[in-house]
Amino acid sequence: MFNLEGKVAVVTGANTGIGQGIAVALAQAGADIAAVGRSEATETADLIHAMGRKCELVSADLSTIAPVDDVVEQTVSSFGKLDILVNNAGVIRREDALNFSEEDWDTVMDTNLKSLFFLCQSAARHMVGWASRDGDRGKIINIASMLTFQGGIRVPSYTASKSGVGGLTKLLANEWAAKGINVNAIAPGYIATNNTAALQADETRNRQILERIPEGRWGEPSDIGGAAVFLASKAADYVQGHILAVDGGWLAR
Repeated sequence: MFNLEGKVAVVTGANTGIGQGIAVALAQAGADIAAVGRSEATETADLIHAMGRKCELVSADLSTIAPVDDVVEQTVSSFGKLDILVNNAGVIRREDALNFSEEDWDTVMDTNLKSLFFLCQSAARHMVGWASRDGDRGKIINIASMLTFQGGIRVPSYTASKSGVGGLTKLLANEWAAKGINVNAIAPGYIATNNTAALQADETRNRQILERIPEGRWGEPSDIGGAAVFLASKAADYVQGHILAVDGGWLAR
């Protein structure tokens, strides 16, 4: 039920960290990958090719919706189909809410929410041509956040965007379930990536974070990859509109 042999997956922000972990995990399960990003995901492609799977590099700056349709068209042109979409690309800006700029608000919302929605839309328009309730299903997986559930501090646009990802995931599941498309999300906890290197290096903050996580460790990108394989597989055909927290128990604490 977890075999993705013959499936084609688009993964945005696939060049490093969580995106790379998801792309590699999907390839390990048998999928071929369209790795999307502003910079070429050459390391990710090398890892996938080493498994004997195909990986197409798709250049796209998702700070606007301009390349959205091209991402889907290039994938279908290269592989002949698109079965799975993982919306992982995202940005964050930090500043006190009293001083937060319109530019930083728009930058984050455009990438994290606007482009995500229109890429979901473009992929779904392709998927409805072949998906069915009783046969093969299209799978869309959005990357949410702990801030889909919590407020956080000094990241107003990021919190707003990731809260929006959670709500949008549920709405799209409501509309598209009967069309043969599953729409779910993953909310990563504290994951050891380049983006969190400064937190890991800060002895006090690192200790505070670990004290809050029942698992007692930072997550790895492969932890998110495993969740993505589940949601992309037939094992999750009856899972709809769900936000799966992969957080070592952070929310439970």
